[in-house]
Amino acid sequence: MPLVIPEDIPAFSLLKQNAFIMGYNRAKSQDIRPLEVLIFNLMPTKIETENQILSLLANSPLQVNITLLSTASYIGKNTPKSHLERFYVNFENIKNRKFDGAIVTGAPIEHLEFEEVKYWGELTRIMDFLKANCTSTLYLCWGAMAGLHYFHKIQKIPLGSKLFGVFNHFWVEKDLLLNGLDEIVKIPHSRHSDINQAQARENKNLKILLEGEISGISVLKDEKDFFILGHPEYAKETLDLEYKRDLDKGLNITQPYDYYDANNNPQFVWRSSASMLFANWLNFAVYQDTPFILGFS
Repeated sequence: MPLVIPEDIPAFSLLKQNAFIMGYNRAKSQDIRPLEVLIFNLMPTKIETENQILSLLANSPLQVNITLLSTASYIGKNTPKSHLERFYVNFENIKNRKFDGAIVTGAPIEHLEFEEVKYWGELTRIMDFLKANCTSTLYLCWGAMAGLHYFHKIQKIPLGSKLFGVFNHFWVEKDLLLNGLDEIVKIPHSRHSDINQAQARENKNLKILLEGEISGISVLKDEKDFFILGHPEYAKETLDLEYKRDLDKGLNITQPYDYYDANNNPQFVWRSSASMLFANWLNFAVYQDTPFILGFS
């Protein structure tokens, strides 16, 4: 929750640039309600992804109501049908609603052109819906590439080898999303594709927040949404499980970069950064900007 202090105290003008604060006048008139957050889960292993994202959202002191969304045009085989029927809705169920925030996950379909994806038409309708009916959307990995392609015409390009491991990122521009983070931010990546970096740099509507020497541009924003090309939501063992899965399949895969210690044990070194990223998104991009009555013009 925000720190409430007088607007005329010297600390107010300093802290409002990088802290979750509120003046007395606004605090007195503020109504409080739960935030409504939509999670559009495109991953085939939906339960695992739910656990990862919900554990991060649960770190915020804000009360958050969750709606889980899946595609109607494509139904995967890796999640029990009973789970989908009980916990998920389709777009038809929510198309007349408004949301404070939304999260669009990645999907293991980087080898396909966007227009070749079976549910691309449905996805674009939902992304348009979120632009008009959601205060801020957080796009992750392939979801970020899809959002950048659809809204900003940023091309997806194949990598010569998989970007796989935990990578250092440095600040490019200050932003409240990065509030409280160290100057070097660790984020896991697991992808075969990248965005066209030159197009991203030239786009006047995009602000680059984090970049890595190896991973390249990794976190961007536009006027209301954020695009993270990595997987800050990953649990400690996720990269390890992916590595062993690929080995079992006989794929040509190298160990995840900067992930194992000397004894080959996974090191969970991005947890605090991930918690801060999600908390900052909820606090600054959603909670502080969303209206009390969910109705957008």
